[in-house]
Amino acid sequence: MFDTLSDRLAATFKNLRGKGRLSEADIDATAREIRVALLEADVALPVVREFIARVKERARGAEVSGALNPAQQIVKIVNEELVGILGGETRRLRFAKTGPTVIMLAGLQGAGKTTLAGKLGKWLKAQKHQPLLVACDLQRPNAVNQLSVVAERAGVAVYAPEPGNGVGDPVKVARDSIEFAKTKQYDVVVVDTAGRLGIDAEMMQQAVDIRDAVKPDEILFVVDAMIGQDAVVTAQAFLDGVGFDGVVLSKLDGDARGGAALSVASVTGRQVMFASSGEKLEDFDAFHPDRMASRILGMGDMLSLIEIAEAKYDQDLALKAAEKLHGGGNNFTLEDFLQQMEQVKKLGSISKLLGMLPGMGAMKDQIDNIDDRDLDRVAAIIKSMTPAERADVKILNGSRRARIAKGAGTEVNAVNNLIERFVEARKMMGQMAKGGGMPGMPGIPGMGGAGKKKGKAPKQAKGKRQSGNPMKRKQEAAAEAARREERAANPFGLPAGNGAGGGAADFELPDEFKNFLPPGQK
Repeated sequence: MFDTLSDRLAATFKNLRGKGRLSEADIDATAREIRVALLEADVALPVVREFIARVKERARGAEVSGALNPAQQIVKIVNEELVGILGGETRRLRFAKTGPTVIMLAGLQGAGKTTLAGKLGKWLKAQKHQPLLVACDLQRPNAVNQLSVVAERAGVAVYAPEPGNGVGDPVKVARDSIEFAKTKQYDVVVVDTAGRLGIDAEMMQQAVDIRDAVKPDEILFVVDAMIGQDAVVTAQAFLDGVGFDGVVLSKLDGDARGGAALSVASVTGRQVMFASSGEKLEDFDAFHPDRMASRILGMGDMLSLIEIAEAKYDQDLALKAAEKLHGGGNNFTLEDFLQQMEQVKKLGSISKLLGMLPGMGAMKDQIDNIDDRDLDRVAAIIKSMTPAERADVKILNGSRRARIAKGAGTEVNAVNNLIERFVEARKMMGQMAKGGGMPGMPGIPGMGGAGKKKGKAPKQAKGKRQSGNPMKRKQEAAAEAARREERAANPFGLPAGNGAGGGAADFELPDEFKNFLPPGQK
């Protein structure tokens, strides 16, 4: 969603590189480019004006004028101001001290409230809570059935006493759900309310009645991040009519302009608390303004990547694989490779994971072309092998490879390529695990591998050649003896005596140095 904005900002900062000091014209030109980038991203005009004013004010200050690298300082300022627009610090859910915590979802129809209720329930369950989803959207066709299906997929309970489709009282359902949750000991109640295609008095009144009936601890306004400026108008209307405590952004994985995400928190004064970035129930997490600002500026999001890895990657399998590689790599089999590949698939889309790495903005096109189904094709080839073939690739002759290709529904060339790449990768990883560095690259001092190759021994210096003429050898020996005698008499190379008191014996220190000598030696 923020690709266009990221590209425009990256091009703007690139123009600042190499400047030793920023002039007033440079600051104005940079602010103009940032303003255009934000407006093209559909950020609300009042938000853009305030943002640009703060950036220009700080850019003219001493923190930039005395900086060694003004371009980096401008990036730092823009990053901090983006964090401020997005809400500042991460906002956490407030849980009730006694009784179930009640969370009410509000928003327009089509914003994704029902699906998001399931995602929130799954997220709460992962946080060691016992959530209960309540179906209070009794107007939209099949809304109750949809919530029941989503709850079943998320592995959480649902309270849906009414069939919906225009039948039932949503306020009574909401009120009864609190007693039901207390009886069954659910500690969090997520109330899914009805929406409309636009703001109307009936929807607002129903939301107010449900709010008054359940007295929610948190009212979350669900906004479709793809609807642009209308998101700000709708958010302000809900804030005035019903009120809400936080914002949830849905459909962040879309390719529309993401100005709504940058505008809602600033305009309403309510922070974005959660973000949904995909169709799967797992594509949901808390919203971190600082991490989102880093992504927009192409600086990656390593903290989120680490959290995903810690939550989904099996540490025991990773340690076993590392031990096998440390032994030289020969014990690392295709079975181990398959297990590691399945662990990577648990982390999510490869392109999304790579997008979290710093500096990957320059490789956006290559990342977008990554097909996650390639992992499935490789897994199919490995699973078409027998356990003995996975353990020892050396036994894979031509007939075996043909059978494997047929079983995996692919060509023999694909099997050959996989085996060749696996053998080379195993060799490289084994050498790296031993500290030998990358194959074909010089060893790194202190990392091993640097001293394994013995260089050629330095050539010994040859002695001085002597002349073959005896008379000439005698003259050279006499000259050499004279030089040795001269060096012994004048070890410091002082000028030789010339009969005018200039010899080494007649040498005297200058007067300014004599003052530093003891009295008896002047």
